[in-house]
Amino acid sequence: MQSVYLTWMISALALGVILLPVFKPPWAKISLPPFVDFFRRYWIHILIVFAIYNAKDGLDQIDRVLMASTGLDMTPYIWAIEGNLVLWVQQTFEHPLLTEALTHFYVAGFMFICYVSVFYFAYFDDRWLADRVTLSIAWVYIFAVPFYLFFNVRVTGDAIPEMETLAYTLTPEIADWFRRVDPFTNGMPSLHIGIPFAVWLCLTRFDDDRRWNRYRHTVLAYTLLTAFTIIYLGIHWFVDIIGGMLVAGAAVSMADRTSNTWWKFFDERTMNARIVTVLTRPQKAWGVVQYRTKIMWKQYRRPSSRETGRMAVAILIVVMAVVTWDLTHRSLPAGGVEAPQTTAAADGWLVTLDNQTEGVVLVLHDLSMEDYEAERLTVPGLNMNSTYALLQEALVVTNESHLFTYDLNDLASPQSIIAMPAHDMLLMCEFAQSPVIVYTANGELQAMNLNGDSINPTQTPVDDIRYITCTGSEIAFVINAAPTTVNIVQLGVSGQVAYEINASALPEEDAILETWLTPVDMENASIVDVAFTREHLAVTVNVSATDRLVLYNRSSTTQWLASNPKYHASDPSIGHGVMAWSVRDHLNPLSPQDKYLDREIYFVELDANTTQILTSDTKEQWGPQVLEHHLVYFELDGEIQTLEIHSWEPELRLYSSFILQAGVLLAFVVVAWNMWQRQSERRTLRQP
Repeated sequence: MQSVYLTWMISALALGVILLPVFKPPWAKISLPPFVDFFRRYWIHILIVFAIYNAKDGLDQIDRVLMASTGLDMTPYIWAIEGNLVLWVQQTFEHPLLTEALTHFYVAGFMFICYVSVFYFAYFDDRWLADRVTLSIAWVYIFAVPFYLFFNVRVTGDAIPEMETLAYTLTPEIADWFRRVDPFTNGMPSLHIGIPFAVWLCLTRFDDDRRWNRYRHTVLAYTLLTAFTIIYLGIHWFVDIIGGMLVAGAAVSMADRTSNTWWKFFDERTMNARIVTVLTRPQKAWGVVQYRTKIMWKQYRRPSSRETGRMAVAILIVVMAVVTWDLTHRSLPAGGVEAPQTTAAADGWLVTLDNQTEGVVLVLHDLSMEDYEAERLTVPGLNMNSTYALLQEALVVTNESHLFTYDLNDLASPQSIIAMPAHDMLLMCEFAQSPVIVYTANGELQAMNLNGDSINPTQTPVDDIRYITCTGSEIAFVINAAPTTVNIVQLGVSGQVAYEINASALPEEDAILETWLTPVDMENASIVDVAFTREHLAVTVNVSATDRLVLYNRSSTTQWLASNPKYHASDPSIGHGVMAWSVRDHLNPLSPQDKYLDREIYFVELDANTTQILTSDTKEQWGPQVLEHHLVYFELDGEIQTLEIHSWEPELRLYSSFILQAGVLLAFVVVAWNMWQRQSERRTLRQP
C-alpha cells in the first residue's frame, strides 16, 4: 500500500521541481540557495499545509464513525437532482488506458497542485501570493469540514448500481490504499476542485502584474481536466464540483479578509524574532503576553460587533463539538458486569456470562427499557465452560450435570432442572411457536423441550457435526465430511438444503497474500462460523492465509465476498436487515502498524448495500450481535474488558442536552446583541 503512495508523492515532487523554469516569473532566476532557504522563510506556511494534510486522517476517522452512528446520507437527494449524468460520462468515455492514466493523474496531480502552489511562491519569495494562497487552501478545508461530517455524500461508484469506482479498483494495492485513506462519503464539496479553483481565483485576484500568468492558465486547465476525471472515475457528482467552486470562492474572500490579521502575528520574520526573545529574554516575552492579555480582556469587557461575532462563532463550535463527540461515542458499556466472557441476545434481552470477583454469574439486561438495572443470576455449579441460550422469554443454562430453565420475567427460581448429558454446543430454536433446546452430543443433533422430553429434530438423522446454529425453526450445521457446505434443516420438516460456500478471491488478491508469506489453501478451506436469516447466509471460511467473510443470497443463490479477502474477518451476525462482523483491516503481517493490530466492528445495511465502520480506534472489538434496536459487541481497552451496547437510534446524553440548551439560549442573546451592534455601528458611521 505504501509503495504506490510513495510513487505518486515522489512523482509530484519531482515534477514540481522540473517545471520550476516553466512557471517562474519572467525576470526570476533559479539557483540552489533558495531551495534550502525557503524553509526558514516560509516554515509556518509549510506547517499549515502539513497540518491540513494530517488533520484529514483524523477527520475521516470521525466521519466514518459518525456516518455509522447516525446514517446521515444525503446521496439520494443528490442523485434525485442530477440523475445518471455521471453514469453517461463514464460509459461514453470508458477505456482501460484512459482509466489508468486518469487514476494516477487524480492522485499525483492533486499532490502536485497542493505542493507547488505554496512552493513556487515561497521559492521566489512572493509573500503577497504565498500568504493568500496558503490561507485560501486552509479556508477551503475549514469550510468543507461541516459538510464532510453532517452532509455525507457517497462516491458515485458506490451509489449508482451501474457505476464503477474505476480509480478505487484499478489494482488491489490501489484499492487498499483508497479504502484506508478515504471514507467514500466525502463527496460534497470536492476538494479536488475546491483547492485548485481557489488557487486560480487567488492568482486572478491578487497577481496584479500577471507574473504568474502561465501557472494561472495551467491551474485552470488542471481544474477542468480534474472535473472530467472525478466524474469519469466514478468518484464525484456534478453537484460536488459546484460545491467545490462555491467553497473556493468563499475561501478566497475569507483569506483576503483575514490575511493581514493572521500574518501580522504569524509572519515568519516576526515569529522568528519572537522565538529568539522567548529563548533569550523570557521575562520580556512574559511581559508582552500579559500586556496582550490585558488588551484582549478590555476588548471583551466592552465588546464591539467584532467581538460578539467571535463569541457567536465560538458558541457554535462548542455546540457542534459536543454533538459530534456524543454522536461518535454512542456505544455505552453494559452496567453490572465486571469481566464479561460471552453473551447471548434475543428479543430485546441480553445475557452475559460474567467472571466477577465473587464467582461466575449471569447478568441480564432488558434492552427494551431505558432505566432497567442489570440483574444477576447465580446458577449452582455455573463455571466458565457452562453453556446457555435464550429465546422469547425463556433462558436455559447448564452446569457440568444439569440444565436449568428460567422465565426471564421471574428469575427467583428455575422453572425446571433437567439432567443434561455431555454436549458440545447448545442453542434454542423454535418449534410449533415454542422454544426447544437443540444441542450436539458426540457430533449428533439432539433436541428436547423445556421439560426435558426428547423430540426428533429432523426426519433424517444428522451426525458428524462440527458447527451448528439456528434461526427460528431452521437449523444450520456443517459436518466434517463437507467443511465448506452449510446444511439447513427445519424442525418438523423432512429434507435438507445444502449451500456450497465459495471463498475464493481474485488471483491478484491471493498473490498479495503469498508475498506476505501466507499462501491461500482453498483445497483445505473450512467454515469457521455461520449466521443466517431466511434471506441470507453470512459465513466465515478459513483459507489458511486468513478467514474470509462470504455473504450468500438464499433466494438468488448468488454469493460474494463481503469483506476484503486479504484481511481476517470473524464473528458474523445478521438480522433485521443488517450484517455485522469484526475485522482486522489493513494489516500487513510483514510490516504491521499498531493502529491496525486490533479488530474493528463493521456492519452493512443489506438493502442499501452500504458498509459502515462502527469503531475506528486502537481498542480491540469483537463478537458483534445484531438486535432490532441495538448492536452489542465486546471491547478490550488495555486490561479492561467491557460489553458495549450501541443503539441504532441516535440519542443525545443528558449532559449534551443541557449544553445544547444552554448554547441555544446563549447564542440567542449573543446573536441578537451582535445584530443590534452592527446596525448601531453602521448608523454611527453614516452620521456627519
